[in-house]
Amino acid sequence: MTPAAATPPFTIGFDLDLTLVDSRPGIRAAYVALAAATGTAIDVDLVVSRIGPPLEQELRNWFPEERVAEVSARYIAEYHRHGIAPSPVMPGAREAVAAVRELGGRVVVVTAKHPRNARLHLDHLGIEPDVVEGLRWAEAKAEALRLHGAGVYVGDHTGDVRGARTAGALSVAVATGPCGAEELRAAGADVLLADLTHFPAWLRGYLGAV
Repeated sequence: MTPAAATPPFTIGFDLDLTLVDSRPGIRAAYVALAAATGTAIDVDLVVSRIGPPLEQELRNWFPEERVAEVSARYIAEYHRHGIAPSPVMPGAREAVAAVRELGGRVVVVTAKHPRNARLHLDHLGIEPDVVEGLRWAEAKAEALRLHGAGVYVGDHTGDVRGARTAGALSVAVATGPCGAEELRAAGADVLLADLTHFPAWLRGYLGAV
């Protein structure tokens, strides 16, 4: 008798900032240090209120275009000194990743953050994805999601919803970042969760339904 073929693993994608990691304290500390080092006035509260888009996009609000590359490199190089230790895990994040693994799946983190700093966050918090893809934002996340065969992408921002939809993946939105539930729904999220504590039960139901 020929043995039954093994069921191929499924892949779930997760965003990083404000999905798996509450990076607000770390980003705040990193921008305070950047402002002091460059002598530039930066409204750090405003920066922290709109986490999600690429670093360079935010820096253009505070520095002339000709300085953005230089300041971005400085921020990335120094981020580990300020941004990692203060940033706690988001509620339910470890359990969400564990649920994917328990059910036979793979985890890919796709983020706009520099991949080295993304890895530092994950290592610090004891979260171990199979793959980390950095420097991806909004629709550009779709390439990484397709590459790794992610059928679901979980994120907190409308940019994450757009990335999932561009990739043809199911968009699961968590209302834990700068975008409220109605904004995420209007952007086209397929599933809306208050936070990741609800994700394991949702995933079990979803896998039972597909």
